[in-house]
Amino acid sequence: MQSVLINMKLKAIYPGTFDPVTNGHVDIIRRAAKIFPEIIVAVASNKAKRPFLPLEARIQLVEEAIADLSGVRVLGFDNLLIDFVLEQNAGIILRGLRAVSDFEYEFQLAGMNRKLSKQIETIFLTPSENFMYISSTLVREIAVLNGDISQFVPSCVVRELQKRQSEHES
Repeated sequence: MQSVLINMKLKAIYPGTFDPVTNGHVDIIRRAAKIFPEIIVAVASNKAKRPFLPLEARIQLVEEAIADLSGVRVLGFDNLLIDFVLEQNAGIILRGLRAVSDFEYEFQLAGMNRKLSKQIETIFLTPSENFMYISSTLVREIAVLNGDISQFVPSCVVRELQKRQSEHES
């Protein structure tokens, strides 16, 4: 039993909508890959947020952005996060904290997840200083207004958003 728990604890789930994936997300994933032998980037369908990009595109962009990393998989999910974590036999939820303003929400979320499953722990990582101000919401706003997002997102995201913008304009 103890070895099962140890193995569970070494597998981390990094959930988010990744709409789109940013350099901040990639930074967290790369740094977490140095800590955990197995990471699942869990892309939430989250229809309540009305995503800018479809789930399949978000999964593909995350996969492309981290293609060089070993021990990292990308999966979509549409159920309760705790249920997904348990289905994947993981023991850790990994969350990124950009600013103090993120902390209150993330603290509440971690507490709720702990109530739902005492065997799952939440671990917070902060992005590198270069990425602390980046958010998917701000990236989308800049992109919609035809601004240059290349310093905020992987090149695959720039190409995808430019393609979608040109399709929308024609």
